[in-house]
Amino acid sequence: MKKRPFTLSNKIDHLYLWVLAVDLMIAASLLYSRLSGKAHYLRTLKHPCPPLLGIRPGAALALFGIGVVIWRIWMAWRYKACAPVTDRDLPVVTIVIPAYNEGPQVLPTVRSVMESDYPPHKMQVICVDDGSQDDTWQWMLEAEKEYPDRIELVRQPQNGGKRQALMAGFGHAVGTVWVTIDSDSEVLSDTLRHLVSPFVANPKVGAVAGNVRVLNRSDGSIPKMMEVFFTVGFDFIRSGQSVYGGVFCTPGALSAYRVSVIREQLTGWVKQAFLGTPATIGEDRALTNLVLKSGYRVVYQRDAVALTKVPTTFKGLRRMLLRWARSNVRESIVMMTFVSRRFRKGDGGGGWIRFISGMQMFQLTVGEALKIGILAEFLMKPLPTFRVLVVGCLINALLPAAIYHVRYRTWFGWMWAVPYSFLSVFILSWISLWGLLSASRSGWLTRDVQTTAEPAEQ
Repeated sequence: MKKRPFTLSNKIDHLYLWVLAVDLMIAASLLYSRLSGKAHYLRTLKHPCPPLLGIRPGAALALFGIGVVIWRIWMAWRYKACAPVTDRDLPVVTIVIPAYNEGPQVLPTVRSVMESDYPPHKMQVICVDDGSQDDTWQWMLEAEKEYPDRIELVRQPQNGGKRQALMAGFGHAVGTVWVTIDSDSEVLSDTLRHLVSPFVANPKVGAVAGNVRVLNRSDGSIPKMMEVFFTVGFDFIRSGQSVYGGVFCTPGALSAYRVSVIREQLTGWVKQAFLGTPATIGEDRALTNLVLKSGYRVVYQRDAVALTKVPTTFKGLRRMLLRWARSNVRESIVMMTFVSRRFRKGDGGGGWIRFISGMQMFQLTVGEALKIGILAEFLMKPLPTFRVLVVGCLINALLPAAIYHVRYRTWFGWMWAVPYSFLSVFILSWISLWGLLSASRSGWLTRDVQTTAEPAEQ
């Protein structure tokens, strides 16, 4: 394959280089201050910087962090899901299920959709095989046999990435609402009704994020930890963002979009590039940005549940998180290009979106650079730094554990939030930094050819 040249073709590419430059300057200053012996890293936020209004920078940063957590709790507490509407009011929906090397899992995914409590005459289901190298197409044909005249199959001649697969499905869509469901996910019977209802209740809603939980929770410690992680991401983070209509990412596992909002923008979306490389990851976050940029609300539906498979090995987890990290870098920069102007007219929430967007950029610059300083401090003062990190892990696990406990009334969260916190800090923390440095790469990383059984004969 011919290597694509490194190019700076738009504002996003240039802003990315500025972010890298800021990271480099902060990291260099931290390393210099520590290696020169002029400042102990754990005290760099307090000394030699002078206090402002009697408050040291380190203390101010800690107070700000506590304030943000309290604000998020308040927002999540205010969240209320939209009530489901009647059959008469439900719109016609097109459900697109893209698949690549998914094997037999496609069949239970389709079955879960077909068993939905949604009027069949208002459902169009399209399965897209994105050039799979395994037996995915045979399992799609099996699904078509089970549900004749209710499924449309599309087969891409070669693998083009998830955006291309979704576009192939959208090209056959007739619904006024498009729903995307990953081929490794299964929905509950009332999921579609809950997912689509906000479009009927509020004409300013442009996209809806579903509630994603872990399907294979019994497959080891990593799925169990991810179950707690997902609960925080959806029932806490997205529920709070939903209050002001600013959910930042509608997940690929389960999302819905108002067709009139995104249709005209799909050409640019499918051709999106970053540093000269076509964007084949982060399609869900990019679609969310299109909706927010158009001034529409993006909300979360807690009762629209999808169960999705997550990696069971460290290698798989690492690759999934790296893909997410690269997407987060790109789309956070994209968001900065429109939140600076008045993008949401006649509807509140724009200020909160700007605030969170600014926090994301702070994390991409200062937050990632601080990791370099912590590493230097750990190498020079391992025991004191290790103690601080351990205390930080324990504190960091309190909120996820409490959220899971309150949500599901079980001690499961306390059992798995703590190990995930340690795993995140001591083993996975480098992923977001590497994602920042390698954001131009677009490999999916987690779709290998699977060896499966033959479809059953009918």
